Amino acid sequence: MKLPRRRFLQLVAGGAALPAASRVAWAHAYPSRPIRWMVGFAPGGATDILARLIGQWLSERLGQSVVIENRPGAGSNIATEAVVNAPADGYTLLLISTAQTVNATLYEKLNYNFLRDIAPVASLTREPNVMVVNPSVPAKTVPEFIAYAKTMPGKLNMASSGIGTSVHVGGELFKMMTGVNMQHVPYRGAAPAITDLLSGQMQVMFATVSSSIEYVRTGKLRALGVTTAARTPAMPDTPTVGDFVPGYEASALLGVGVPRNTPAEIIERLNKEFNAGLADPKMKAKLADLGGVVLPGSPASFGRLLAEETEKWAEVVKFSGAKPE
Repeated sequence: MKLPRRRFLQLVAGGAALPAASRVAWAHAYPSRPIRWMVGFAPGGATDILARLIGQWLSERLGQSVVIENRPGAGSNIATEAVVNAPADGYTLLLISTAQTVNATLYEKLNYNFLRDIAPVASLTREPNVMVVNPSVPAKTVPEFIAYAKTMPGKLNMASSGIGTSVHVGGELFKMMTGVNMQHVPYRGAAPAITDLLSGQMQVMFATVSSSIEYVRTGKLRALGVTTAARTPAMPDTPTVGDFVPGYEASALLGVGVPRNTPAEIIERLNKEFNAGLADPKMKAKLADLGGVVLPGSPASFGRLLAEETEKWAEVVKFSGAKPE
């Protein structure tokens, strides 16, 4: 039997609409089971605390559990690869940090391409670091430190919480932009690095605010400048490094990603919920206590930001000659 042309076109159009309709229905039903949120760092750190804080809020919004799954190791590559290989259904999220944008250059061989294989969902916060020195260092300002360091090239020790961390690359960017020669000493985490900075074995560190602010308040460390483009409310009296080194900015970026090919409807739903969390006054206050400045935006704007950060840190990694631990 030969169908009339008009009837044939109606059936074809109706068939083509079914997948789109099913995707919309799926998006409306999402989520129907718990969501896993992969964090590439051990429990208890600032990144993990932020994920648990926002994850609890998101769970209440979505009516489903958001389970934080810590997969530390290889500078967050283990967690990233797990998400790359997860089903693209919106039930596996990745906590994106500066580490992923650095690792794209730091590691010569990865089993994935971060910008290609992870779809951006939402930016969350920018976390300022702060340039702190042991009180035995005579410099009280960034210019004084630069002048002091140049009188003894290679003799000052710069601690970090590990190769490729924002603490490390923030210091390397400072070296690149000022011509200061310091010896980088990586540690396995912020705590042991801070301990040696307090003892005087290390002289300077571009530490996270959360790990160093109490020592600054008690005079055990001296803050010379925060690494963000603007001052941070957590340390309002501390100038920015950029006030003295024009163009310097080295904040830790945090956000959310999912496997590529995750349906756009799911990404938009998640983006909407994360942005709602960042707009909530109580959530903003809690994030401010952690030293973070909220960074709401679209998936597209976050994607552009990740591309810019990856390009920026590629230059710094090449300058430093850093290799993975």
